[in-house]
Amino acid sequence: MKKIIPLFVLVLLGVLGLVFPSIDLSALDKAEFDTGDTAWLLTSSALVLIMTPGLAFFYGGMVSKKNVISTMMQSFICMCLMTILWVIVGFSLAFGDDIGGIIGDPRTFFMMKGTLGNVAWGALPTIPLVLFAMFQLKFAIITPALITGAFAERIRFNSYMLFIILFGVFIYMPLAHATWHPEGILAKFGVLDFAGGTVVHMSAGWAALAAAIYLKGRKSQTHNPARISYVILGTALLWFGWFGFNAGSAGGANSLAAYAFATTTTASAMAAMAWIFVDIIRGKKPSAMGACIGAVVGLVAITPAAGFVSIPHAMVIGLVAALISNLVVYLRSKTSIDDTLDVFPCHGVGGMVGMVLTGVFAHHNVNPLVVDNGLFFGETKLFFVHTVALFAVSFFAFVGSLVLLKVTDLISPLRVEETDEELGLDVSQHAEAL
Repeated sequence: MKKIIPLFVLVLLGVLGLVFPSIDLSALDKAEFDTGDTAWLLTSSALVLIMTPGLAFFYGGMVSKKNVISTMMQSFICMCLMTILWVIVGFSLAFGDDIGGIIGDPRTFFMMKGTLGNVAWGALPTIPLVLFAMFQLKFAIITPALITGAFAERIRFNSYMLFIILFGVFIYMPLAHATWHPEGILAKFGVLDFAGGTVVHMSAGWAALAAAIYLKGRKSQTHNPARISYVILGTALLWFGWFGFNAGSAGGANSLAAYAFATTTTASAMAAMAWIFVDIIRGKKPSAMGACIGAVVGLVAITPAAGFVSIPHAMVIGLVAALISNLVVYLRSKTSIDDTLDVFPCHGVGGMVGMVLTGVFAHHNVNPLVVDNGLFFGETKLFFVHTVALFAVSFFAFVGSLVLLKVTDLISPLRVEETDEELGLDVSQHAEAL
């Protein structure tokens, strides 16, 4: 009977599509879409989507050979589940009419109501509303996928699917609303998050730490990465897609998009080199794995700052993020916390470093949305706002994720059986193998 329930729920969701076809036209009198902006956001949406398969290769190459398919599948399934959730109610929860600054009204865009026709999101009047919705969907897809590296090689696939749905509804979408909706509590407080350092990377990083603690360690924590070439390919796809992630967040084909493009690649390059040089100081050889991890840390750290800081300061952000994340990876290895692929030290810490340094280096000349310049320029308000928000978001994401992990575990056990873990999740969860 339990096996029937998921399909039954999916059929009910299909019935919703018949009951709520959302074919009513909406229109704005003065909406004039720009073909260049629209083309760039369509391209950016595709670029951000390719990041999730890129992440699948990035994580898949790092795990044991017997867990490659399961690890990659955990990323791939996010593209399916989160899309369905987003279309039905997720976009409304993130960007619907404000409820208390913390969540959107689920009725606003229920089943994508009101997105057909000549209508736009208020802050981006030159692109169709449905394009804005699809662009934001890609962020909602990759965020739970980032978490998977923390509990790789030991989680039941069915339970994982339930957890990412709960995470999307109760962690990601409230944070997206609070940060990116004009009436959101963090937005009104003055938090600047250009492309998701807070919403995406901090939420995923803290959820990853919570999951690593809750699920405890693997029975065997020694393994060789299955395919370093997968890691390199995944990093290349992530770096490529990140231009849509950050430059696309400018909202159009404009000078700010070009500048965010430049800060993104600069920070990543700096972080990759810093990671390699730190490894050399520790007596290691310069490795492809280290270069790839460093590059991703730089991309993570520049995400909240990409459209708010100068290119030279992007270099500083990449450097600082790599040094701190590398140190946290080392310190984590001395503990009993089994964050399999160091998601918290790289994504969580990288996101926090980026958030703090946005409060240090943001400047009005880069982006007029910066009302108060960063600490580096002698002003303290933005830095204070970001520091307070960092603690608030960290507490919400970590504690909230622990609660959701417990709820999921009560409904469907999270941890695989010991024999299944030893056999490998590719075979035990999917009956497939490399």
